[in-house]
Amino acid sequence: MTDHREDVERLAELVVSAGANVQPGQVVALGSEVGKEELTRALAGAAYRRGAKFVDVVYFDPFVKRERILHAPEDVLDYVPPWFGERAVKLGEMGAARIGLSGNSHPGVLNDLDPARLGKDQLPWIKEVGKLVSDRSTNWVAAPCPTVGWARLVYPELDDEAALDALWEDIVHVCRLDEPDPVAAWNERMDAIERAGASLFEHRFDALHFEGPGTDLTVGLLPSSQWIAARFSRRDGLPHMANLPSEETFTTPDPQRAEGVVRSTKPLVLFDGTIVRDLVVRFEGGRAVQIDASEGEGSIRGIAARDEGAARLGEVALVDREGRIGALDRVFYDTLLDENAASHIAFGHAFTFALADEADHPRANESGVHTDFMIGGDDVDVTGVTTGGERVPVLRGGAWQI
Repeated sequence: MTDHREDVERLAELVVSAGANVQPGQVVALGSEVGKEELTRALAGAAYRRGAKFVDVVYFDPFVKRERILHAPEDVLDYVPPWFGERAVKLGEMGAARIGLSGNSHPGVLNDLDPARLGKDQLPWIKEVGKLVSDRSTNWVAAPCPTVGWARLVYPELDDEAALDALWEDIVHVCRLDEPDPVAAWNERMDAIERAGASLFEHRFDALHFEGPGTDLTVGLLPSSQWIAARFSRRDGLPHMANLPSEETFTTPDPQRAEGVVRSTKPLVLFDGTIVRDLVVRFEGGRAVQIDASEGEGSIRGIAARDEGAARLGEVALVDREGRIGALDRVFYDTLLDENAASHIAFGHAFTFALADEADHPRANESGVHTDFMIGGDDVDVTGVTTGGERVPVLRGGAWQI
């Protein structure tokens, strides 16, 4: 089998430095999954070389979750031990660094379970994570971790070794590790995305209209909805890159104003690895009133029923065709990558830092969930609608028109 140790080390260094921007003396919370041990250890090494005080690794095991869904009493399936949330709160209080690894290492392990029961257990997601993001109290990053299980899902026609090699080749490319200076390459791309976001904000659109096959959706915006890229800063000014890779500019919409029908353009993979295919959602008055899917329907309906804000929108994001992920024309079955290949929206928790005026903060959606799904593509037109009703082309064929 091909030795990917050099790729592992280079990815770990990029994630720890350009992504999370780990600082000397920091505690680093590292969320991983059984099957991702090699990159997890490389990340720990990179963090300690940058002076981390302690790397706190938490592994999620989908096989243990399977046993819970199969055998636990139904009325406790939504129980989350309080120390999970207390740990997250403490990480925020100490200004910790956080690193999360995406990529389903064990696809299909939950597929045959009762979707109604499965929808009650949202782990490894916990609601406190949304508050950490909104409060900008930690410097954090989500990054991909190639595994044989994930590679089989993306390249089912290849044997395990060839599939893993192909997936690593993709990750090296989309993370710009094939550039002489990956950090400089990412800074250049973030500059371009931020310029597009600034142009969107200058228009002060009242709404966005998405039109494409099976899609006719209008998403209302708030007066101070500003468009930002994944180049974040902690509230004390410490920069970090929240998603690596990232090709999106996003904002916080008006949760009371979403009307129409939208069809997902890529499969959605939930936090526990459940795959949702052919998702179609109808919105009325900002709320998802009908949710259908050919696979994973029960799980996504369960998410949307979690609380009052779970069926409303907390994010709308635009992605152009200049990014590296979409150009591959591949489904990665991983939200981190797939959402950066196509424009998307998200049920649930909204990010108040994407609102320029604090007066709009109380209007942002509140929820214990945040679930992105992809609705864009070259055949989906995006049009900005002004308060006066003027329609301004924003994306056509995946290219910026502003």
